[in-house]
Amino acid sequence: MTRPDATELGDARRRVEALVCDLPGGGPDERMFAEPWELRAFAMAVAAYHNGKYEWSEFQLSLIQAIKQWEAGGAGEPWSYYEHWVTALETVLAANGVLSDAAVDARTREVLAIPKNANHHEAHREPVAVSPARR
Repeated sequence: MTRPDATELGDARRRVEALVCDLPGGGPDERMFAEPWELRAFAMAVAAYHNGKYEWSEFQLSLIQAIKQWEAGGAGEPWSYYEHWVTALETVLAANGVLSDAAVDARTREVLAIPKNANHHEAHREPVAVSPARR
């Protein structure tokens, strides 16, 4: 597998920034993403779609199903749109042979083995910047 070059990454970043700017909300008193991981989950889904890993309609149906499962569960877990987003993304990637449950489980074990004070919450790359002037 080849790594994308700077131009491809720049194009992908611009696509995500444009999508984020067009999302509802995001006014001065609103945040579209409560945590940095939510923006990363959003960007990963968009990037996987643009790289032909699945059809967007597959993702939409999977997201609807993830939300329905949460609703059917009596809402014992707190609501988190992007938790359902990640579930939908994992589902479509697995269904298309891009991601396996074993790979997710292995990576989860690796992450959980890292000490809590290892700065999981800090971005390790430059975050996507969304300019309020682009509204």
